[in-house]
Amino acid sequence: MKKTKIIATLGPSSNNKEVIMDMIKNGVDVFRINLSHSSRELTEKLVKIIKKIDKELNTNTGILIDTKGPEIRVNGIANGYVNLYKENTIILTTSDFLEEENMFHITYKNICKEVSVGNRLLIDDGLVELLVMEVTDCNLTCKVLNNCKLFNNKSVNIPDVDLNMEFLSKEDEEDIAFASSLSADFVALSFVRSSNDVLDVNDLLIGLRDEHMQIISKIECKSALDDIDNIIKVSDGVMVARGDLGVELELETVPMIQKKIVKETYLKSKISIVATEMLSSMEHKNRPTRAEVSDVSNAVLDGVDALMLSGETAIGENPVNTVITMKNIIEATEQSIDYEQLLNVHCNTRKDDLTSSISYSVVETANILKAKAIVASTLSGFTAKKVSAFRPSCIIIAPTPNKKVATSLSLNWGVIPVLVSVFKSTDQIVDEALKISKKMLELEKEDKIIITGGFPFKNNKNTNFMKVEEII
Repeated sequence: MKKTKIIATLGPSSNNKEVIMDMIKNGVDVFRINLSHSSRELTEKLVKIIKKIDKELNTNTGILIDTKGPEIRVNGIANGYVNLYKENTIILTTSDFLEEENMFHITYKNICKEVSVGNRLLIDDGLVELLVMEVTDCNLTCKVLNNCKLFNNKSVNIPDVDLNMEFLSKEDEEDIAFASSLSADFVALSFVRSSNDVLDVNDLLIGLRDEHMQIISKIECKSALDDIDNIIKVSDGVMVARGDLGVELELETVPMIQKKIVKETYLKSKISIVATEMLSSMEHKNRPTRAEVSDVSNAVLDGVDALMLSGETAIGENPVNTVITMKNIIEATEQSIDYEQLLNVHCNTRKDDLTSSISYSVVETANILKAKAIVASTLSGFTAKKVSAFRPSCIIIAPTPNKKVATSLSLNWGVIPVLVSVFKSTDQIVDEALKISKKMLELEKEDKIIITGGFPFKNNKNTNFMKVEEII
């Protein structure tokens, strides 16, 4: 069983029950719905499909809603795209009227006040490069710097300009409230610039009385790196969104930034996600490149919680095959992880609370005894998350009586949530742990499992026991 989680983006290639079901069966843990491309009507429909399939398969699939954020996009392109050639001239306008063939709409109304002649515009993760030649009240006249295709609704980066865009627009507030109404498990915040942006969303969730939805901060602009420690601290997790990040920064710096962020989130016991072009060649091919396989494998070796598929599953020709390929790479790589080294990285982190101390001991014991599983009974998800943070060599089964808690654990490394009734005694916890483990794993005589949790189950907020069980 793989421990690193897979997020799959839904889109035209996968927006139906059959494909969604096949992706869940083949390893998808969380589905991402991007509100930049999905209407609320479609989003609501997809969430209902996922929840229905979960009931049929007895699974606990997470739902991640991706906000638009303070983004800039180009649209108004007839037939969906246009071929551009080096030295062409095009006009990007904030006007509602497209008066010429080479004129397209740009969504940020104040862009002509903030952009100057000589600035670069990079569209579609840098595949389209433009140079601003002239600026008027509502038009940017740009020279095309490369042969390319310009597609509708692609995002625009302006790496040399710090734009004065508000982070949380009214539309984003409404989108987050909408995600909350759907009981989404995670909200991914686009273009986070500082920890204050995250805190604003946290305040919004408090106002909505939503204690369930977790905040994933997308790291995709320069300013976020200046406040990365605080962003990690106030977020439930972070996503290294390499598309926009690779446009904002020199490409060669992105791999080491990715490694640093994954390590820092790991040390702070937060969720880490790596995204963008993990297996992008599989949008049109049946096999990934060797470089893509190495990319996925290296992220797994770094201890990332989850890897995200974007266009591969949203618009790719074979989303299910892509998921299977990623799962196979993950499982092969996880056999080579040095779990002792991962645990040693955590040796100097604080473990002075009861749950952290016992969770560390549970993982250390599991590694020494080569346990087949850790069973972390949890009412809030806290115990399972703490055990996951120390990266044991075995899977973590998380029995919980709460469906929301089960889906909230869908991004945590190594955790397999299982719905159960409320436990009334430690004996019941142990008995159920053995029953679940035997059902899920091919256990043999003398195999060991580690059982941990808090008791009394209802009222205790800490993990306070650990038990080693040997199969007889």
